Amino acid sequence: MKTAKFLLMTMLVSLLAACGTTRTVPITGRKQNLLISDAEIMSMSLKEYNSYMAKTKKSANATNTAMVQRVGRRLANAVESYLRSHGLSNEVGQYSWEFNLVQDKSANAFCLPGGKIVVYEGLLPYTQSEAALAVVLGHEIAHAVAKHSAEQISKQYRQQYATQIGSSILGAAVGSEIGNIAGVLAQTGFKFRNLKYSRDHETEADHIGLIFAAMAGYDPRVAVPFWQRMAAGNSASQSDVFSDHPSDAKRIAALQRDMPEALKYYQASNKVATTTQSAATAKKKTAKKKTTARKTSARRK
Repeated sequence: MKTAKFLLMTMLVSLLAACGTTRTVPITGRKQNLLISDAEIMSMSLKEYNSYMAKTKKSANATNTAMVQRVGRRLANAVESYLRSHGLSNEVGQYSWEFNLVQDKSANAFCLPGGKIVVYEGLLPYTQSEAALAVVLGHEIAHAVAKHSAEQISKQYRQQYATQIGSSILGAAVGSEIGNIAGVLAQTGFKFRNLKYSRDHETEADHIGLIFAAMAGYDPRVAVPFWQRMAAGNSASQSDVFSDHPSDAKRIAALQRDMPEALKYYQASNKVATTTQSAATAKKKTAKKKTTARKTSARRK
C-alpha cells in the first residue's frame, strides 16, 4: 500500500513538473519550476494593484514621495540593466514600474509582480536614508524578479492535487484542471500584497535585494543598522519557528554573510559612476574651450 501511494505521489509530482516551466533565479542561480504563466500572474497582479490603489490614500508629503520615486526608479534602471546584460531582455518587458508612498503607519512595503511598488509612510522613520530605503525596495523588487509569487501559487496548486491522490482521480485531476489556477486562488483567498513567502524566499529576497541596491550605487552596509532599528522596534517574539520570516538575528547574520559580494557590486557601480562623471566633465570642458575659441575668433574678425 505504501509503495503504491509513493508511486502515485511520484507520478503526480512528475506530471505537474512536466507541465510547468523551469527557470533560473537571477543572482542566486536557484532552479525553480512554475505552473503559472507570466501573463496570468501579471493580469491578476494588475487587477489587485488597481483595486488597492483605488481604496488607499497617497502620501501628502511631496518630498518623501519624490524620494520614493527617485530611489525606486534608480533601482529599476539597475535591475533592467542587469537583466539585459545577462540575456534576460525578454523579462524586462514584464515590468511597468510605479512607485507610491501611501498613508499607512505600518513599517512596511510591497512590490507586486510587474513592478508595482508601494511604501507605507510608517517605514520611513526606520529607513532614515535613501540607501536604507533602497535596501528595502531592493528586497521587495527581488520578490518580483525571483517570481516568488508564481512559485507560491505553483506550490499551492501542487498541494491541492496532492490531496486528491487516488487511483480513480489521479488521471482526471492532472490534465483536465491543470490550467484552472484562478480557481485555486479563489479558494485560498490569495492576495499578492499579503502573501507570506517561505523563510527561504525571504532570505533569498534579502540576498538579491542587497545586490540590487549595491548595483544602483547605494551602500549596502546600511542594511545591518536598518534591520537593527527594525528589531529594536519589534515587540513580537524574536523566534522564527512559527513565522514565514527569519528572526531578526538570523536575517542580520545572513546579510553580513552576503555583504562581501554586495560590496563588489557597490564598488563596481561607483567605478562606473566615476568614469561617467569624468567623461561628462571632460566633454563640458571641451565644449567650453570650443565656445571660447569661437568667441575669440569672432572678436579678431
